[in-house]
Amino acid sequence: MSSISHQDRAIGAIMGAYIGDALGLGPHWFYDLDEQHRLYGDWITDYTDPQPDRYHGGMKAGQQSQSGLVLNMLIDSMLTTGEYNETDFCKRLDNDLFPLLDGTANVGPGGFTSQSIREAWVLRTQHNRPWGDVAGFTDNTEAAERILALSVRYANNPKQLASTISSNTLLTQCDETINAMTVAYGAVLGMLVQGHALDEEISGKLMKLVGDHELPFHAMTIPGSKPSGAGTFASPDALLTPSSIARAAHEDIINPAWKVSLVYGMPCAVYHQFPACYYLAARYSDDFESAVLHAINGGGQNMARAMLTGALVGAQIGINGIPKRFIDGLENSNELLDRATRLANQVN
Repeated sequence: MSSISHQDRAIGAIMGAYIGDALGLGPHWFYDLDEQHRLYGDWITDYTDPQPDRYHGGMKAGQQSQSGLVLNMLIDSMLTTGEYNETDFCKRLDNDLFPLLDGTANVGPGGFTSQSIREAWVLRTQHNRPWGDVAGFTDNTEAAERILALSVRYANNPKQLASTISSNTLLTQCDETINAMTVAYGAVLGMLVQGHALDEEISGKLMKLVGDHELPFHAMTIPGSKPSGAGTFASPDALLTPSSIARAAHEDIINPAWKVSLVYGMPCAVYHQFPACYYLAARYSDDFESAVLHAINGGGQNMARAMLTGALVGAQIGINGIPKRFIDGLENSNELLDRATRLANQVN
């Protein structure tokens, strides 16, 4: 277990996510790495302005994308209500986000609106569907980018962590495999906030939580065994993945590490993103800068990769392990740090 305080790890996770989000603002979604290098150089080292004719055009280095803004909304909801209150969070989406959208990708605060949010907007505002009936089959990490706040808030209560993450994910994404993988990512982050390492042992620890009925996965890994009765996710594979990837990371199998984007895939889907994030967060468990910069320089959906990696590494090293220049370079950094600190103070 880490000697870093629980609060410092919780703050580090949230600030790590904010930093990863802002780092991705400029070079977001370059699937042509030659073009990325032409515009941003061979190695991106800091916050950058977006190109005027691309995603987030007109925004400035260090600002938050819509992913960061929605994360703010979920944290602010918990700070106001003292816990996860889905009705309050949905009201914030209705009142503070959806009126600023028109259903297209390039309109909305943060310079880009993801597909799952756009689909929810259409069903909610154009067809008057209730919350609980607006989720689509988009397989991206949109929910994962906000539920990391729930991982921090409920890090010490795996059962509540899993139930709130699952419920929040299902607001915008209805595929149960995406739900299971998102809950698994949240469970890993929660373990890191507790002080566990992202290593070859973490999957065994997660499976023990399944056996104790703390995580909603069935333990069906032994032929002829009966389901554990722990919950609705039939396969524990999403919990078994992190240890295998951590072993690969500790053996430095992918070199240079930014090539995780080529090995696991550049696109937005969770099955590309989560393995890459686990790899970088395990390989650079005590080196925040290397982790997020390798995430960014891999191209593709590098914003999500850096945001989710930043949360995992921030939880391992704590807020004091994050280079100060990354915090200072964020727009409204004091406000973001205060928000992260107040959420960490809710953890018990």
